[in-house]
Amino acid sequence: MKQTAVLVISSLLAMLFGTFHITDDIIRGFAPGGLSNVSVVLVVTIWLYATLLLAERRSGYVIILVMSLLSSLIPVVHMTGKRGITSGIPLSSGSFFFVWTLFALGVTAAFSVVLSVRGLWSLQRRRRAAVVGSEVQGVNASH
Repeated sequence: MKQTAVLVISSLLAMLFGTFHITDDIIRGFAPGGLSNVSVVLVVTIWLYATLLLAERRSGYVIILVMSLLSSLIPVVHMTGKRGITSGIPLSSGSFFFVWTLFALGVTAAFSVVLSVRGLWSLQRRRRAAVVGSEVQGVNASH
């Protein structure tokens, strides 16, 4: 499977698990509901746009990288903070889904980080190869 397709799938899964998690946070009272979530909708929309329409461009890789890095920190915050896994969540209703979503989000987001860094790296290598190739052609044309 092509690396870009894997990155798109991984990034989409991270978005899905992230929105599941935010929804669960709102339901549990960890995050406020209401209009404050419009910013979440805008951020996820930008991430979705970058994933689906800018996937092989530098800007797409950078947006996916930043969003995936931020998303990969969510499980860390819940596992070390005073609320979440270390509080009464394991004893409450729906705790399996809450914890599973954290793991799934962490894995898919971290995988997206790796793939977006590889994508940025391969873009850089292709650019260097193109520059070197054009310099070689320029030297050959002058002889």
